[in-house]
Amino acid sequence: MSILPTPTNNSLPLKTSGYQSLAEALDYAARGTTGCNFYNGRGHLVEALSYAELRSSALQLAKRLTGLGLKRGSRIALVADTHPGFHKMFFACQYAGLVPVPLPAAVHLGGKKAFIEHLRALLIDCEAQAAYASEEFVSFLDEAVTGMNLAASGTLSTFDALPATDHLPEPPQAHELAYLQYTSGSTRFPRGTMITQRAVLTNLAGILQYGVQIRRGDRYMSWLPFYHDMGLVGLILGPVVSQLSVDYLGTREFAMRPRLWLELMSRNEATISYAPPFGFALVARRLRDSDLERYDLSAWRVAGVGAEMIRPGWLKQFAAKLDGAGFSDKAFLPCYGMAECSLAISFAPLAQGLDIDRLDADILANDRHALPANSDSNRVTEFVNCGRPLPDYEVEIRGPDGSVMPERHCGTIFLRGPSVMSGYSNNPEATREALTEDGWLNTGDVGYRAGDSLFITGRSKDLLIINGRNIWPQDLENLAEQQEEVRPEDSSAFAIEAEDGTEVAVLVVQCREQDPFRQADLVERLKQGIQSEFGIACLIELVPLHTLPRTSSGKLSRSGTRLDFLKRNQLEDSQVLPRELVNRTPHTQALNTVD
Repeated sequence: MSILPTPTNNSLPLKTSGYQSLAEALDYAARGTTGCNFYNGRGHLVEALSYAELRSSALQLAKRLTGLGLKRGSRIALVADTHPGFHKMFFACQYAGLVPVPLPAAVHLGGKKAFIEHLRALLIDCEAQAAYASEEFVSFLDEAVTGMNLAASGTLSTFDALPATDHLPEPPQAHELAYLQYTSGSTRFPRGTMITQRAVLTNLAGILQYGVQIRRGDRYMSWLPFYHDMGLVGLILGPVVSQLSVDYLGTREFAMRPRLWLELMSRNEATISYAPPFGFALVARRLRDSDLERYDLSAWRVAGVGAEMIRPGWLKQFAAKLDGAGFSDKAFLPCYGMAECSLAISFAPLAQGLDIDRLDADILANDRHALPANSDSNRVTEFVNCGRPLPDYEVEIRGPDGSVMPERHCGTIFLRGPSVMSGYSNNPEATREALTEDGWLNTGDVGYRAGDSLFITGRSKDLLIINGRNIWPQDLENLAEQQEEVRPEDSSAFAIEAEDGTEVAVLVVQCREQDPFRQADLVERLKQGIQSEFGIACLIELVPLHTLPRTSSGKLSRSGTRLDFLKRNQLEDSQVLPRELVNRTPHTQALNTVD
């Protein structure tokens, strides 16, 4: 088995637009020699799937799916493990006129039962008519579909064994759905975004032409989950639409051995790879000085970063540690996007690296005015430039009354453009909340404009309003992570109403320290630091490792942390903090909340 190559000047001419469907894009890519390479947790190549082989397998599977006699546009659920079978089933749906629905392939800390219940809820919500899973996940799927009377359910071999028709339906049209993409569910039950062929192909053309500015000789590398919009659109569909090879490492394998990301990047001279900020932080934390001589990252020209709030400190640490391995901090490409817009909304200028806006934090908190800091500023906060919106996209920053805010004033980000979703599947109420009649999408994100550039400051639903001050939860979390006992993504902040009607800030911190006196010292440092930095009191709760919940895409869930906090303190019914809990002493608090 040979690794699939990086295209050369003699390869198939690059084409990034002009397609009517994803099936048509694969038809073109299959004429070349590129494709997908799948690696295991030891960094060994386990399967090389060329786009020609992918097309052939997808067409055969499409005939078998067609033989099920399902109505055009029926939903086919795909448990999205990092496995070649996902690609084959996804594109089989394209050729068969069916709508693939990627579902999470991650058994979270809630355990097997919670994962099966989550799968079943999604299967019901999307009205799945058939369901696929790899060998590793099929036992979970089997339990989830019990009693659902699907036309077919199982592994790839299950679908390969179905009788095939001798014909296929009409090719997908631009207005038809390409797939159903579930949001990560960080604030509520996940919602299925309906993305048409035209929407995703337009977005991909913008990403490839204006965002990463794709070129001959590029090669992708990814460990992102296939059910996340960045993993699906950016790192599965993007390589197909640009006819470039891509190397895949499973998300679980990356989490266990994050340095494999760098090893494969170096070995295959990959040029493009994306990650949320925590991915870069995890690698930086695991790196040893002796590792540097093993890597040559000089080919890495696009280190895309997005999917969550971008913390410049994590990226600076990553770049500093890997400077000796040829990595350039100019490779960082901050971007902003969401599943409701297929994927991408804006990109920072290519090869610029991080452009950081340093703001007066007090003015931002009190007035929502993003005023640059100066020598008189008591507190400073930093946000990363996420660049200009892609062509043909309109972005407005709106205040609470719906009026458009002036430059450098924070408000809710609204978006209108050709890649916005058609709506949420089977959820007209949520669709009405998110989409206006004239096509504007309420992103739910908060940010500001400075010139042509867009800066993201947080999620509107996460914003804490304490004593009339606007406090971003990531600022409290960042302060916690500056303590030597706390690592990146070991803290989560939110607000809860107290008995007197005021809002109380709460910071839940995963603590590695076992000594109760040192725990108490950490709590006291955090309380004093928050009081000093933000002028507010904060309830600190220390919890054991692996306590903080995550969304299906791997992000920390503040809403989940809040619910867990209420349950631990037996407040889930009232959701109001008693005064004695607010005033609990740090020492007792630390002793009672860490196993």
